[in-house]
Amino acid sequence: MENLFKFPLKQHVGVDSNPVVKKNDFVKRGQLIATMPEGMLGANIYSSITGTVVEVSEMQICIKPDKTQSDSYMKLHSKKPLDLIREAGIVGLGGAGFPTYAKLQKPFGKNSGVVIVNAAECEPILSHNIDSIEHHAQQLIRGLDIVMDIVKADKGIIAIKSVHPEVIHKLEEVINDSRIHIHKLEDMYPMGEERAIVREVLDRLLDITELPFAADTVVINAETICRIQEAVDEKKPLIDKDITVAGKLKNGLIHIFHDVPLGISVGDIFEKAGGLADEYGELIMGGPFTGKRTSLDAPVIKTTGGLIAAEEFWKGPDKLGLLVCACGGNKERLEEIAASMGSEVVGVEYCKQAHEMKNGSLKCENPGRCPGQVQKVMALKKDGAQALLISNCTDCSNTVMSCAPQLKLPVYHCTDGALRAVNHKLIRKIK
Repeated sequence: MENLFKFPLKQHVGVDSNPVVKKNDFVKRGQLIATMPEGMLGANIYSSITGTVVEVSEMQICIKPDKTQSDSYMKLHSKKPLDLIREAGIVGLGGAGFPTYAKLQKPFGKNSGVVIVNAAECEPILSHNIDSIEHHAQQLIRGLDIVMDIVKADKGIIAIKSVHPEVIHKLEEVINDSRIHIHKLEDMYPMGEERAIVREVLDRLLDITELPFAADTVVINAETICRIQEAVDEKKPLIDKDITVAGKLKNGLIHIFHDVPLGISVGDIFEKAGGLADEYGELIMGGPFTGKRTSLDAPVIKTTGGLIAAEEFWKGPDKLGLLVCACGGNKERLEEIAASMGSEVVGVEYCKQAHEMKNGSLKCENPGRCPGQVQKVMALKKDGAQALLISNCTDCSNTVMSCAPQLKLPVYHCTDGALRAVNHKLIRKIK
């Protein structure tokens, strides 16, 4: 461990954390280095390694690790479960990054409330959650039990895709609580989207402005549940992360790493996976659909679930039309890919179910249930597009492929580079 560990002060929804260390301070693994501002939505940040602080800026804290490291850590001080979750700095680890204590601080009414564990492993390629459940199913159940007790829920449901029968069997073997059940999900994208989960499990479609609590429900990512167990039972702060590393690598296509120390560089993680291949297109932090382009010196943060070295970019047509879906890469992401393909963007259309929220993000009316894209495809053809670049979900991609070929429009998908890199079936016509 010679490279610096970097800890951005914004790794979550809410305000930046405030540093509580200064340059040249010696810190231990598990030591608090930045706190959430009092009375504000945010999260504490801890050092994942033992070493010396070499930089404290408005953006991040950098720590030079000692040559010798230990798995031990400084323990949390709180007593009550919700206080431990807050102190630990736990946020949504599926990518959203919403502070978990805020999600759990309002209990349900008497004889009501459901906690749903989102174990859908929504994005293709990513597989660290399923691997963790397979080997530590009891930890997931214990974490669920803790959350159910905090919010006074009378039911717990583990939502998991039916394509994982062995993992489902492992869960069935360790569940000894009549309040906890398994709900099997269809294998499609974006089955792990929060409102899609509620729709599938409870048969209720939430409005785009509604949170799961409107349906007397809390939805929590599987890894988040497991980190809650560590915080409550082991007094462990959030200092480690499970990650899937995949793509153009020298040694295999997909690797799973558990308990990766936060702050480690993307480059170091790829080295742990055997190193990058000589040629690749881009590095993606996250999954194929919603991941962002990253660099070798970027740090692993709380919301990092995947690191993918994508296939080299294919040369695109001179003129490209973009069809943006709320469930995949946004307009800026598609424009970035189009530029790397050497194509000019001549038109941009949005899925008719994609609605812009106050923060500028898009939300789908009914995730994974497409109303049809013929009008949008025809509009892009009229704009002069020679091909399409889309970010649509599974069902939307089906509808695009039902009309685009007839209009002699080749289709590219924002996931292509990542999926090609691991020899995965492309997102096109699924059924």
